[in-house]
Amino acid sequence: QVQLVESGGGLVQAGASLRLACAASGRTYSPYVMGWLRQAPGKEREFVAGISWSGGSTVYADSVKGRFTISRDTAKNTVYLQMNSLQPEDTAVYYCAATSKVAVLLTRGPFDYWGQGTQVTVSS
Repeated sequence: QVQLVESGGGLVQAGASLRLACAASGRTYSPYVMGWLRQAPGKEREFVAGISWSGGSTVYADSVKGRFTISRDTAKNTVYLQMNSLQPEDTAVYYCAATSKVAVLLTRGPFDYWGQGTQVTVSS
């Protein structure tokens, strides 16, 4: 079992930046693919970004490519999502997720473990 706790959400204006963090605990000695997903009101949850255990491979949704950066500090069992040039359409609850299935980097889901989510609101 892996427990995930997100932090760093908030209310910002368009064009601003935020950095989300996801702290993992539990069976963190196992290699996990980590990801960030988001769900806006009235919409389905969507994949945002994913990163391999080593951090050497990353994938992004087209909508955030070039603006968001996913990274991880394996020693701290923490994954980050740096979000720049935020837009109102980025408003959503952002979830951290983990899975032991490497193929998820290609398929962008499904994930096995989820955090509780952190709200990001971008005003125009």
